[in-house]
Amino acid sequence: MEELLNQWLWQEDYWLPSGITWKDLDEGSVEGGRYPLPRDLLITLPLALGFIALRIVFERVVALPLSRMMGVSDRIRARAPAIPKLEAFYMQKNNHYMQGELLGLAKHCGLTPRQIQNWLRLRRNQDRPSNTKKFCEASWRFVFYLIAFAAGLAALIAVSPLADTHYWYYMLELSFYWSLLLCVSVDVKRKDFREQIIHHIATIVLMGFSYSGNYVRVGTLVMLVHDSSDFLLESAKMFNYAGWRRTCDTLFVVFAVVFLVTRLVIFPCQVVYSTLVVSVDFLQIFPGYYFFNGLLLVLQALHVFWAYLILRMLYKFIFLGKVRTSRKSASRVPCWEEKKKGMLNSRLVSLANNCVLNNLTHQRRNMNSKLPKAR
Repeated sequence: MEELLNQWLWQEDYWLPSGITWKDLDEGSVEGGRYPLPRDLLITLPLALGFIALRIVFERVVALPLSRMMGVSDRIRARAPAIPKLEAFYMQKNNHYMQGELLGLAKHCGLTPRQIQNWLRLRRNQDRPSNTKKFCEASWRFVFYLIAFAAGLAALIAVSPLADTHYWYYMLELSFYWSLLLCVSVDVKRKDFREQIIHHIATIVLMGFSYSGNYVRVGTLVMLVHDSSDFLLESAKMFNYAGWRRTCDTLFVVFAVVFLVTRLVIFPCQVVYSTLVVSVDFLQIFPGYYFFNGLLLVLQALHVFWAYLILRMLYKFIFLGKVRTSRKSASRVPCWEEKKKGMLNSRLVSLANNCVLNNLTHQRRNMNSKLPKAR
């Protein structure tokens, strides 16, 4: 089985330049390190499960108390009443249903389409992640990206073909992205959900190929360029969920500058140019050359897409005085006004909870019929 896998997946003519075989890398060793081997990547899956377990502990022991210290508050939302038929419809269709299905469900449940729409709206609000959940997720990523950025600097300084810093830097980064891909169904879903999936898959494949083909130096540089701005973004999210607007705005501006410089200048002009153009002067073109550079271009296309979103947010922040933080545009308002709005929202929610059942079960009509016709 192993020989068949090696013949089909790890073909030397595809992955390695002309004149180099896997045996050369297996037997080759130099002072201070060794050459990377594809079988080294098998450890990343157990490490990914370890990252998931470590994340659960971190969010409960560190991130949750930290969110309370920083004043993260969750919006109180009205809960939809328990109606099994509507719950089954929601779990099956969620927000993807036709008007005809809504009318049929209304006749089946004895409710009006308007009442069902109100119930579905309340049910969707229940599934929206709280600020505490988003804060814990952002804090976990912030800690990892910050440590990874420091480790990437140390790995880039190492000069041996595969020092211990290179090995563990690759294994931990690859394991972390595996954990993100495995937890994508339970993480907070954002507007760029599909782009995030493409990014994770392209990153995992690119890291695995660059390690197996001994492109460790350029792979380390690619990861370092990405980590240099990711921890700034996650820190800005943390302060945004905590309501620290000025700190969030400052970190966002710093993140935008670092992102635009690293992703639109350094990455295409230095990294992609060296692998796409300069490498032709030293190596003969082989199939892996197109595969490797194709994935780099996919990442660059995602960078352009995210840069467009960042520039649009910067425009709103500078010229309109507001930044789109989630699904709605949040104006920059003082903290005392936000607390006042929060108190008002809580009172409205309590009133809504008392009125939801009345709207869904026609109790209002029955109460009106019991009232005397004249006072």
